[in-house]
Amino acid sequence: MTSDWKNPAHENGASVSAESILTSRQSPVTSRCLVTDLGLIGYAEAYALQKRMVAARKAGAIDDVLLLCEHPHVITQGRNGKREHLLASENLLRQKGVAFYETSRGGDVTYHGPGQIVAYPILNLAALRRDVVWYVRMLEQVMIRASADFGVQATREAGKTGIWVSPDVAATDYRERFSGTATEKLGAIGVHISRWVTSHGFAYNVSTDLRFFDLIVPCGIAGRKATSLEKLLGCSIDSRQVAAQLAQHFGQVFGLNVQAASPDELLELLRAAEASQNLTEPLAHANPLVAQPILALREQAEP
Repeated sequence: MTSDWKNPAHENGASVSAESILTSRQSPVTSRCLVTDLGLIGYAEAYALQKRMVAARKAGAIDDVLLLCEHPHVITQGRNGKREHLLASENLLRQKGVAFYETSRGGDVTYHGPGQIVAYPILNLAALRRDVVWYVRMLEQVMIRASADFGVQATREAGKTGIWVSPDVAATDYRERFSGTATEKLGAIGVHISRWVTSHGFAYNVSTDLRFFDLIVPCGIAGRKATSLEKLLGCSIDSRQVAAQLAQHFGQVFGLNVQAASPDELLELLRAAEASQNLTEPLAHANPLVAQPILALREQAEP
């Protein structure tokens, strides 16, 4: 799964629309995975929706799902995170309009904001492979392949999660990298798995305002910086196309038939699943002391 890979859709200058990428059938395929673009959504709302999706997936009432979204400015701390890796005071966060949440995911402290694609897979790993390390490596592979579509060779680093690139060499000149140069993080990962059903996921920087990472020690790794696709390429990138590439490679890497579903369609399926399974388990509420979400789904995510 870590061998070199080239997207045939980009050979000879060919291009593929976002719609065709999301609806094309991948091979080999084991089952369906719905892909829903939630747009800009508050972190607490997205978390509450994940909880509902996880409960329905555990009950076998829905298929696998990949939620794609962007968040308003927010800093989150994983269950293994250290508060000292949050460098900003509460007053500074308030001034900059940045919310803060403690979460159930793995990992340390990270930032989410506009221009960053956040992916939340709700997968039944029991049907794929009961291996947490393998799952994380495959999420990295999804981001590595998507980066290659835009001419960026991203890599893994031993002992760390996420994907990394050199900041000193143009993306198309990656064969001439300086071996002693510290790489920068293009994509981060933090997951939670319960009864082999996944939640949380990965974050991929497209046009992210990287100055917000100065408020934290990203992922608890001192002296390392974040980067973005636009910074590496020196030009504007359509986040919708990046999201489509991520969805395509997600289906290929996990052997899933990815199919687009609108937020309304997903909520209709979820409501039907909850009704059929009598899923009334209370959802964990986010910290009530932080800022409230700024954008709502048409149906409230919290019961």
